[in-house]
Amino acid sequence: MGVIGLRRWIFAGVALFLALVIAAAFIWRYDILSNALDPKVPFLTYHPPPAPDYGKRASWALLPRDADGVAPVDRSVDVFFVHPTTFDGGRDWNGGIDQPKASRFLSRVVLPNYAGPFDRVGRVFAPRYRQASLYTYLTLRDDARDARRFAYGDVLQAFRTYLSRYGHDRPFIVVGVEQGGSLAARLLREEVATKPDLKRRLVAAYLIETVVPADEYAPDSPLPACERRGETQCVAAWASAQEGDFRSVQELMGRSLVWDGADQLVNLEHREPLCFNPLLGGVTLERAPARLNLGATNATGLDWGARPAFLQRQVSARCENGLLRTSKPKSSSLRDSGSWADRRKVDAYNLFYADLEADAQVRVAAMTGRPASPSRLYGEAGAP
Repeated sequence: MGVIGLRRWIFAGVALFLALVIAAAFIWRYDILSNALDPKVPFLTYHPPPAPDYGKRASWALLPRDADGVAPVDRSVDVFFVHPTTFDGGRDWNGGIDQPKASRFLSRVVLPNYAGPFDRVGRVFAPRYRQASLYTYLTLRDDARDARRFAYGDVLQAFRTYLSRYGHDRPFIVVGVEQGGSLAARLLREEVATKPDLKRRLVAAYLIETVVPADEYAPDSPLPACERRGETQCVAAWASAQEGDFRSVQELMGRSLVWDGADQLVNLEHREPLCFNPLLGGVTLERAPARLNLGATNATGLDWGARPAFLQRQVSARCENGLLRTSKPKSSSLRDSGSWADRRKVDAYNLFYADLEADAQVRVAAMTGRPASPSRLYGEAGAP
């Protein structure tokens, strides 16, 4: 074999090796990326970030101006908003409330898209909390479950601070998204459903992109599922997957954890999730056509309080086996984008923005006897 032939064999061998490396990296890319987010220390020996002080404005992502004063009569309800996962992970199981990247995702993506629908419904209180990392949703390890249980302590403290310092016996709405929805579900069960004075004040709870067992929200439950528009003291919860997206369905049904009676996170097993259809305003198997979609939007990047442009008739929706199956949005602005980690978080848009706003306003009117005012009375924490 000549020198040229030897070089060709070497080149072919190197090319084959690189191809195998690239193929392996592609096949195991999720494992590789998620492993990079693993704190690699047991939760029992982990030292979490400092606890928030909910007496300080810096511990709130959204706090009304003059929050501890007398609220204007045209703002008759409050909204307690628990945000979803914004912290990727790495060295920490739980993210500090001042983690820069997580805070940017919260203010740029989450608040405009998911707290925004409630801007014209009532005063919004959104605590920062030591959230469990994105990694805890990519594994079923006990350490990850411990981190998610730990996050609940902050949310509970924030809610109690809201009640004692800002609530003033006012009606309120609880909103939780993804991780925030799971934590809000426990909060509702332990702090609201068991206390008649708080249950009386609950307008409704919205657990967005959250899996909760339907059997815990039966009509005779302390807090039943919302069956119709205008119903109060009820829970609207759903987790969505686009029609044809079988991987998301498998992950939602196979990896979702729910609270048991001992406040432990356990597998959903064969229990069916609760499915509220935002287009129809209740728990139903009826298919809602896209013409009922009042307005989807991509509000990412908007300043807090800015009114987004709505895209009507974007998706149809129906509940199937406990999950909300949506059609593919018509607008290209309602598509997944961003890094691998960002794509594993909540969508950077809201298919049901206007629908949620209208639904909440109807329930507020039923509770108070007057419609919610569209005036804006608060700003993001730190704003003048």
